Amino acid sequence: MSRLLAVAIVALVPAVALAHGRSLSYSSWELDEHGAKVEFRIPLLELTRLPPTEAAGPYVTAHLQLLAGGSPCPAAPARPIPGAPDGWAVFRWTVTCPVGDLRSIRSDLTASLVSSHIHFVRVALANGDVRERFLVEAEPLWTLEEKSAPHATAPAHDLVRYVRLGVEHILTGWDHLAFLCALLLLAGSLREVTTLVTGFTIAHSATLGLAVLGILRPEPVAVEALIGFSIALVAAENLWLLGGRDPIVPAGCLGLLLLASLTGGRVPRDAWLGLCVFSLCHFGLLSRENRLALVRAAVAFAFGLVHGFGFAGVLMEAGLPAERLAPALFGFNLGVEVGQLGVVVLAWPLLLAVARRDSAWHQRLAEAGSTAILALGVFWVVTRGWG
Repeated sequence: MSRLLAVAIVALVPAVALAHGRSLSYSSWELDEHGAKVEFRIPLLELTRLPPTEAAGPYVTAHLQLLAGGSPCPAAPARPIPGAPDGWAVFRWTVTCPVGDLRSIRSDLTASLVSSHIHFVRVALANGDVRERFLVEAEPLWTLEEKSAPHATAPAHDLVRYVRLGVEHILTGWDHLAFLCALLLLAGSLREVTTLVTGFTIAHSATLGLAVLGILRPEPVAVEALIGFSIALVAAENLWLLGGRDPIVPAGCLGLLLLASLTGGRVPRDAWLGLCVFSLCHFGLLSRENRLALVRAAVAFAFGLVHGFGFAGVLMEAGLPAERLAPALFGFNLGVEVGQLGVVVLAWPLLLAVARRDSAWHQRLAEAGSTAILALGVFWVVTRGWG
């Protein structure tokens, strides 16, 4: 029965993995009385969801528009810019608008991208004011009022927006959810859950702030691959503990990491060797330490540092003005914590209820869940490290 359950869950892995929810794009607008100059940036992975490259420009200008008096302003053809940053596509175009009409920016990019797509807009107005807003499917329109005082948007309203963005980010960030669920599957007490979540929270809050403030800027590809590795390792640890500490599990992990170090991919080979040493030490410590909860909390903290850099990617590319960065960072991080806490409050009591009612069924559920999460982690390591 447990094998059938594991197979059924693993069968869902490709759909979840391919529906990875951090679908993002960015645009910068320089407005004057006659229209605007626009630069649009989108990850290459997201670009594959749009029409072929030669048709992507017309598609973007048709679905990301400047409106004057409620009507779309004519846009010149969007030109793909050579020499875009690695992993990104960049388009530029100009828009011409009637003078004096109230202007708005509208994004309908979710028509071809996922419904959870977030589009960040940064606008430089003619009066020197710089503002930003994110547009989503439920709120695709932003009306601009150039005659208002700089930063006239209510701070409390902006804070709520970033809190909501943080909540949406954690709830659609399947990799972060998978890591959190892998930690919860074997958590045996409220105290252990509190320790795991606290360690993870402190760590990712620290690196989120360091990254967004520009103090630390690790390579995004390496961060994303390492997030996948963190998920795979914790899931493998679960299976190792559930299976009576069979040495084949750590041996398999080390073998795969050594193989990865021979090919490298988009991640430096030294990094794979470092992860090999880390895994060897981790399983060695688990095999000798009786206080497993303490070791797992330390691992949650260590990998929380990595996940924080992943969270930061949402804000790092937005080009926020310095004076808006602190409230955006606070609100976004608060939203992440609220969303994370919501997942824990919903998931762990269910797992605890199953464990108390039928320990054998709980073990089968933990085995099946860990197997699925392990498959997800390996999938993300491969696609991000070599994709």
